[in-house]
Order: sequence, then C-alpha cells, then structure tokens
Amino acid sequence: MRINSKFRLLWQVLVGTAFALTLGLAGTVAVRAAEPPRERGGLPSLAPMLAQVTPAVVNISVVQQSPEDQNPLLRDPFFRRFFGLPDTPQQQLAAGSGVIVDAKNGYVLTNHHVVKAAREVFVTLKDNRRLPAKLVGSDAGTDLALLKISGDGLVEARFGNSDELQVGDYVVAIGNPFGIGQTATSGIVSALGRSGLSSEGYENFIQTDAAINPGNSGGALVNLRGELVGINSAIIGPAGGNIGIGFAVPSGMARAVMQQLVRFGEVRRGRLGIAMQDLNSELAKKHILSNLEGVLLTAIEPDSPAFQAGLREGDVIVAMEGRPVRNSAELRARLGVIPVGETVELRVQRAGETRVLRARIGEPEEKSVAGGRTISQLPGALLTDVARGNERLVQVAAVAEGSTAYRHGLRSGDLIVAVNRSRVRNVAELGAAVRRAGGLSLSVVRGDYLLTVVIR
Repeated sequence: MRINSKFRLLWQVLVGTAFALTLGLAGTVAVRAAEPPRERGGLPSLAPMLAQVTPAVVNISVVQQSPEDQNPLLRDPFFRRFFGLPDTPQQQLAAGSGVIVDAKNGYVLTNHHVVKAAREVFVTLKDNRRLPAKLVGSDAGTDLALLKISGDGLVEARFGNSDELQVGDYVVAIGNPFGIGQTATSGIVSALGRSGLSSEGYENFIQTDAAINPGNSGGALVNLRGELVGINSAIIGPAGGNIGIGFAVPSGMARAVMQQLVRFGEVRRGRLGIAMQDLNSELAKKHILSNLEGVLLTAIEPDSPAFQAGLREGDVIVAMEGRPVRNSAELRARLGVIPVGETVELRVQRAGETRVLRARIGEPEEKSVAGGRTISQLPGALLTDVARGNERLVQVAAVAEGSTAYRHGLRSGDLIVAVNRSRVRNVAELGAAVRRAGGLSLSVVRGDYLLTVVIR
C-alpha cells in the first residue's frame, strides 16, 4: 500500500507538471484559486468549470441605424436608383458578447460600444434560444451597458472580487470572436490599472494575454473558480486581431455601474472638487513618501466637498476605501462610479503624517456653455432662460440625439414650465427642483400643446 501511495503521488505531480508546461495552465499549485482544475478522464481540465460558466455568456446581435437613415436624400428611391443603391436602405448588423449577471431579473452586462446606436438588440443563449433585449442603460465613460431579457432557465455568472487579482493570476476569456461561436481562451493577468486608451474614459483596465478578438467585446473574463472578474472590452492589434494585449473592465467597476444603471438608467457622476497629478521621484521625496504610488492634489476648489472634508493642496491620496491608489487615472475611475451623496474614506499623507478623511460626493456644478447651460439630471439637453411676454420660462435650446434627455422625450424648442407641478422660471430653479425630486414629471409646452415628460 505504501508503494502504491508513493506511485500515485508521483503520477499526480508528473501529470500536473506536464499540464502546466504544455497548456500554460496551473495544476495543484495554481495561483490563488481555492480549488485547482478538476480532473476529467484522469487529466486536469477546465471543462467542469467552463460547463458551469459558459451558459451565462451570450451572443449579442444588434441592428444599428445606418447613415442612410439620417440622410433624407438617400431615403428617396429616385436618388437610390441614381447612385446604384438598393431600392431600400440596408440594415447594419453588429455582433458582440454579453454576460448574464442576474438570472432572476434577466440582466445582461455588455459593452457600450456593442449596443451603441442600436435599433434592436437580440441575445442568443448557449442553447440557441434567441431573445429580444431591452436596453436598461449605457455608460460611454466605462464602456458598459446593461440589457434586460426574459426567459426561463437562465444561468448567471457569479461576481468575483477583481480587487484581489494579482499579475500572474490565471484567467479565461469567454465570448464570440468574429461571430464564429462561443470560444474560451486562457492566459494570465498581464497588468492591472491600465489606462490611456481613451482621453474621455474612466479607465482602470485589467490587461490579459488571453486571446480577445473582435466579437469578444462584452464577454466574460473569469478566474479558475469560474467567477466573473472582468468584462472584455478592448484589444491592441495592428491588424484588428489578437496579439496578446487585451483589456477587461474590472468586475468591481462593472458591478457599481450596473447598480446605477438599474437605479437611474445612467451613471450619475458627482464632484469632489480636486485637481491631481501622478507622483514622480522628486515629488515623492518632497512629500516624504517611500514609493511612487499615490496621487498628489495640486488644487482644491473652495467650498467643494474635498475642501469641506479637510483635503488640502499638497496632500497625497494613497488609499480609498481601504484599497491602495496607484495613480490619478485609477482614482478618477474609482471616483467616477460613486453616486452623488455617498461618502468615501480617503487615506492621505500630509507632511509625513497619515490622515484618514471622509468626503461626501457632491452634485456636479452646472456648466455654462455658449447659448445655455446643462444640468446633470438632464444630460444631453442645453437649457436657457427665455421670456414670453411677462412670463419667464426655461427653453430647451438643443438636445443631443440619443442622449438621456432625448430618450425621455425632450426636444429642441420645448419650454419647461414646471417640475412635479411646481412652477420653475429659470434654469437655476429647474436645477434645484430636479435635485430635490426623486422621480421627475416635467410640464413641457411644445407648440400649442402641454405635454408631460416623465424622467426616472
């Protein structure tokens, strides 16, 4: 019996070593997963884990608006024949991936760029059922969107803790690359906290060498437990294909965005009132820091939430909510998904001393722009004060097509006269009224009609 036990142990070691060398995946010494890959037919395999996770990963097909829909000339059959175009405009189709994260409510996370400008969205499950999907909300800043489907027997992916990831952890990317069908690819976490892909985004990407290709967007990045640690989002590839540099939105950020999309249909970003920059060796020495991780505050707005919390110019934020802050892009991304009114704990270094401060995220300031102003509760609408005889009203000077204000029904030229039946006479009164209210009912004059526009 002793000889058999030793032989069995030696065989397990040899099989695990061969598996790690040939496939690049961990055996019994893998990363920090609670359980190693299970055996199938006597060999280590990820198949049991994938069998549980892959039903939660879906294919998303989108019917998009074509440029011809926006051009009245190209909708004219005469001009279409003149330019040799088909008699009717052709629908544009796009494909991507998504992850069911709440089977009970039918919520599916995907990328904003997958469903952008969609006229119709359909979700195809692993069992080939094709279900229509409703867009709950979308956020371009984090490139995330939330869909809702209805169906029996839905399977959801469990959220993992992306904050626990370390460079070198094994991950698996699941999606629908090039529309060929569901595919799983493996790799490791190559880097954390990546940013700089977009000047406008709130970026804190997980970088991985697990193969991510066009069509994988919105799919799942899971750890070896099968827990969702990221939503696949982007790649760097000169020819449009995988070269081993892919990016995923961390599941912690995706979960925070999802909660706001469910609640508001959008992400309502607040204001702290700081200007910041990354550290270098000179600044770290000046502020008595042992490393270059942290964010230097270069300015504090007077009477801002940051000022009221006790933050001052020259402070270095080294942690937020107990988690280290590496750079300004990471801090901006993490602050960008915290709703207005919530309080955050910040650990700062000041003159070699550590302080813990708590700041309440405030309302964004109203921005003055040429021809009007904007308020955060009606994104996409440009508002201005107008007079009609002795009456003072708020006019919608312009509305960005596809914006939240546009989707709720506001149009250029509308006159807003009341919020929840309370009279408003200027943009300032409108802003104060909508901040006080939860659900909003706007009384709008359009031409000769009085309309009610309901804002969630």
